[in-house]
Amino acid sequence: MAQKKALITGVNGQDGSYLAELLLHKGYEVHGLVRRVGLEAPERRLERVVALRDQIKLHAASLENYAALYQAIAKIRPDECYHLAAASFVSYEFDDEFSTLTTNINGTHYLLASLKDLAPHCRFYFAGTSEMFGAAEASPQDESTRFRPRSIYGISKVAGFELTRNYRERYGMHASSGILFNHESPRRGFEFVTRKITSTVARILAGQSTELRLGNLEPLRDWGDARQYVEAMWRMLQQEHADDYVIATGRLHSVKQFVEIAFASVGLDWQQYVVVDQNYYRPAEKIPLCGNPAKAKRVLGWEATTDFAILVREMVAEDCRLLGLELPIIESTVS
Repeated sequence: MAQKKALITGVNGQDGSYLAELLLHKGYEVHGLVRRVGLEAPERRLERVVALRDQIKLHAASLENYAALYQAIAKIRPDECYHLAAASFVSYEFDDEFSTLTTNINGTHYLLASLKDLAPHCRFYFAGTSEMFGAAEASPQDESTRFRPRSIYGISKVAGFELTRNYRERYGMHASSGILFNHESPRRGFEFVTRKITSTVARILAGQSTELRLGNLEPLRDWGDARQYVEAMWRMLQQEHADDYVIATGRLHSVKQFVEIAFASVGLDWQQYVVVDQNYYRPAEKIPLCGNPAKAKRVLGWEATTDFAILVREMVAEDCRLLGLELPIIESTVS
């Protein structure tokens, strides 16, 4: 049997790096799309996949450049394509909403069109997000819940989702979407609140910081483990028929709980360091975003199993390690 070839856009991101490792472990030939500047400064821009550089094949291409994407697809002819790249930091989208829409919608369209022409057999995965539900009308949300995005990012992802479904229904492509709820790991970007919390805890422990400024501590989130979520992506493309799936834990935790566990894991009292700052407040959801992963469990045989507190402690431990603090992490009693 010929070795399968997989293409990952956003291979240098949190999900992309874990997915690349998973596919390599399964014997795939793994290709990744990155911006040219990434290839020119790999230690700084491709730090999550530096250890994999000799095992994966990187190609320079931008999502905004149809010709470059078309040429890359023509060269690779992948059996599976995982489209993870996007302008994804939600808090920034209104600073440059036109760029977010252009990158996310056109990039998805360019990829699908190129695959249809050059590799119609290729199985395609689109990275959706719980942001597509936005101001949800009910909780938990599943595959039948109406999309009501509240951000440009969410709007762009709904468009990508519909493009993916259109190519599946109109052209018969094996094109699936995963509607992934929040998922974290020690490789989470520093621009996200979870990594802001864990990295600041480490800096406080190292004497490099004295406080952590956050907005509202009460919002609830459905937080899972990114390493398990990439397994769900792969499982979607192994099904006989393409479909869409909510990938989530189905459990909610507050930002305050995340903070409590992070500080307690190194023996610190969070109340001595956390400053609630109105400047960081975001509009709260009237109905929390909480996913119902029943379909993923039934069809894919997938479910989230990582304990929330263990995930938080892992993130704190990694940020401590990055600062040279090789400490035994204290078991938290916070649940």
